[in-house]
Amino acid sequence: MSGQIVPCSPKEIRSLFLFEKLRPEQLGRLCAEGRVELFQPGPVYTEGDPATCFFVMVEGTAVISRRVGGDDVEVVRTSQRGVYGGAMQAYLGDRVRQVYTNSLRVTEPTRFFVLPADLFAEVMHEWFPMAVHLLEGLFFGSKNTQAAIGQRERLLALGSLSAGLTHELNNPAAAAVRATATLRERVARMRHKLAVIAEGPFSRDALASLVEIQERTAERVSKAPALSPLEAADREDLLGDWLADHGMDNGWQLAPTFVQAGLDVDWLEQVAAAVDEEILPGAMGWLNYTVETELLMTEIEESTTRISHLVDAAGQYSQLDRAPYRAVDVHELLESTLLMLSAKIGSGVRVVREYDRTLPPVPAYPAELNQVWTNLIDNAVSAMRGQGGEGTLTVRTARDHDRVLVEFRDTGPGVPAEIRDRVFDPFFTTKPVGEGTGLGLDISWRIVVDKHHGTLRLDSEPGDTRFQVLLPLTAEQPEPAGPDGPAGSPEERTEDAV
Repeated sequence: MSGQIVPCSPKEIRSLFLFEKLRPEQLGRLCAEGRVELFQPGPVYTEGDPATCFFVMVEGTAVISRRVGGDDVEVVRTSQRGVYGGAMQAYLGDRVRQVYTNSLRVTEPTRFFVLPADLFAEVMHEWFPMAVHLLEGLFFGSKNTQAAIGQRERLLALGSLSAGLTHELNNPAAAAVRATATLRERVARMRHKLAVIAEGPFSRDALASLVEIQERTAERVSKAPALSPLEAADREDLLGDWLADHGMDNGWQLAPTFVQAGLDVDWLEQVAAAVDEEILPGAMGWLNYTVETELLMTEIEESTTRISHLVDAAGQYSQLDRAPYRAVDVHELLESTLLMLSAKIGSGVRVVREYDRTLPPVPAYPAELNQVWTNLIDNAVSAMRGQGGEGTLTVRTARDHDRVLVEFRDTGPGVPAEIRDRVFDPFFTTKPVGEGTGLGLDISWRIVVDKHHGTLRLDSEPGDTRFQVLLPLTAEQPEPAGPDGPAGSPEERTEDAV
């Protein structure tokens, strides 16, 4: 939008703090090659358009806004003379994308001193060459540092996840190895016991009956009910007494295995009624090996299933074999992240899930949303670490009009009011030195706001801190820039000078 050209006074321009140290000839050149424009209430420039001019407010009221999803969010409203905006990075030339990083509008007739972007770049290089070099170094050095530390942040997160995953995999793997070794021993003993039975004076009918009991016992193992420790101890005493009464001195060794398999005194009575008394001790020993074998195979199955689930969760978390952008169920992503972080969360933190399972899929970059969940869960756990590592992490999903809400609530001490406005700034961290880079929330902001056109916000008070992610249910495929790409960079977020 163009304004009405009005006379430019070097004296008035010099009264603005940006130009108060310029020499008369410099002020004369600015007025000769620049211009003063009077804008009526309405837009001056729009975010995303080519940055063609540098604006300095002479008088009036200006409002800066940023686009968040489909909404324009007001960032600054001011009447201070000399505030500026527009093509502030024109001196960097083609090395950065020259577009307006915010939108500017005025609420009353407002005058701006306007410099074309190429003229602004020219006078900067001509009048302030050392300052330009310093600003270039600061700008690109900051971006390079941010990129390097951002990569380090991801590597640290990956290392932490790898350690947790290794720990989680080691437990079922070790259990499977132990169970396999024990199973080999039990099968060997079963073969020996079978040889003893075969050599004994047992009739064909007795052996057939014993095999039939063995089959029914094995089937019963798979349906064993879960008993409390007190119930299991009472049943072991009953079975031990029954076995002792029937001439088995090692009954106290067999009883725990039989109880674990769900066998009771009634079952033992059925076995005793089906076989001759002289072969009862041998039959019980044979059934004990059968039960142990079934229990060991169940343990191996559970351990390998656990390993399979962990590997599936790792694949779901990394999304390496999935399309980078697709419709996803946020609950699947949340569950894979919670599983991957289970070792870091620890036993002291209770995880509560409040999921709205009726939510439809969300168009998203799933691997990057998993990174957001990781950062927010890690922050919540770190906050509760000061309470002895105990607390409650509540993960809630719900529908919010045309968006999906994913909320992470912790019972930590809360975020002090004086720093809440800074938590999403790059390099800002409240963690001890060496424990955080200050980029986790910055990266999360970029992924949610810039890449998914969503919203990331914080609401905190002692004992109730909530990070809320709002994602649109329907959206065009976002720009492909990654979390360290040009869109929404911290420089753009913090250089809204007006």
